[in-house]
Amino acid sequence: MITRNTELDPLAEDLTAVIDGVAGTFGSSAERTVEGELDCDPTQPGRLLCWQYGLRVDDATDAIRKLVDVVLPLLESQGWRTRDRSNPRELIAQFSRDGADFNVHVSRAGDGVAIVGSTACVPVP
Repeated sequence: MITRNTELDPLAEDLTAVIDGVAGTFGSSAERTVEGELDCDPTQPGRLLCWQYGLRVDDATDAIRKLVDVVLPLLESQGWRTRDRSNPRELIAQFSRDGADFNVHVSRAGDGVAIVGSTACVPVP
């Protein structure tokens, strides 16, 4: 499907679907920023891979409210653990489940939202 590693395929499909769904909450047009396999251990290249995927939504109206009132409760009900990684420039929610992680970055100054994450690492066959 998406990857060259059959063990990674279902993880990539799940993460991609979750991130696409979250992006759809914020706006109608998402631009892909990253998509592909990533080597998990640069000290021993080629042994472990994960899938990395990210989107940017520029037309995200009322993004902070949507993150707090819609996205957080929905993902928490689906078993995603949440961690607040916010700073003065952006509201950042980190979500983790089954070794996968992704962050939702919402600009405090505008309507931009960036979402990027990666699956758990799996051995290369």
